[in-house]
Amino acid sequence: MTPGALIARNLSDGRLRLLAGALGLVALALVARPLALTRDGVAILAIVDITGSMNVRDYAGAGGVPASRLDTAKAALRDLVAGLPCGSRVALGLFTERRPFLLFAPIETCSGFAPIDGALAAIDWRMAWEGDSRISAGLFRSLALAEELGTDLVFVSDGQEAPPLPSRGGPAFEGRPGAVRGLIVGAGAPGLSPIPRHDDRGRETGFYGAGDVQQENRFGPPPADAEHREGYNPRNAPFGAAAASGTEHLSSVREAYLRTLAAETGLTYAHLDGPTGLGAALTAAATPRPVPGRFDPRPALGAAALLLVLASFLAPLLRARGIPTWKKV
Repeated sequence: MTPGALIARNLSDGRLRLLAGALGLVALALVARPLALTRDGVAILAIVDITGSMNVRDYAGAGGVPASRLDTAKAALRDLVAGLPCGSRVALGLFTERRPFLLFAPIETCSGFAPIDGALAAIDWRMAWEGDSRISAGLFRSLALAEELGTDLVFVSDGQEAPPLPSRGGPAFEGRPGAVRGLIVGAGAPGLSPIPRHDDRGRETGFYGAGDVQQENRFGPPPADAEHREGYNPRNAPFGAAAASGTEHLSSVREAYLRTLAAETGLTYAHLDGPTGLGAALTAAATPRPVPGRFDPRPALGAAALLLVLASFLAPLLRARGIPTWKKV
């Protein structure tokens, strides 16, 4: 047989072609270099509400066990950070009373994922330094902090003001709407749920009752219906003589209020549906920030070469079972 005929016969062998292709891919992987590219990342300040109502267990956790709003928010932020492209930056803070507290300034999410994840896992309601929950004041100060850091904002809260807002409403936003982009994330279910109560050692002792919390804010002017209340006296009893009643000892996500705050500040509202799903909402609301990246084709080339080698060994077995593979030419 002439050399030309031998080469032609070998080239007609499908296994040889597969092995030759694998060899070519391996050679290409040896000389290939990562390709530089630019993609969109984000820079966010995540502020988590750690006030008492965030302990309400109105989410389904692992195995159907009820999970608190705070634990669900922590899991959702972890999932969010894990899905951000490398080069993105995240700062983390806590909210209670009327102001946020910054835990750390923005750090890169890939190289710094371990400390970010550890900080999220360590967040606990016992870190709160005051019991009040003035949502609007905390949000406005969080916006100022995010602007100072040069980031967008993700503010996670159930929206329950404690004490309740006065009849005239909360403080007005004095900043420029839209100066900071981002999300207000509403945590909690729409139905009312009891708020766990704890003793001074942090042990749960039951739930708050109607007489344990302030049901109405009686600072400032009385509400419009005050004249129709029992015992009303414009001088001595402008709010009426009866004790206030209400459902402030129960909690639900105050979605209408949070949407109003979002519209007032130029943020986007999103409901926290569970421990995942914030990524799409953030992508739509956040400022795209170009970050350098790279694509390394070598793992893909090596995997393709391995598949070709495996195919060359599996082909005779498939032919033996009568499964068509390739046809000789």
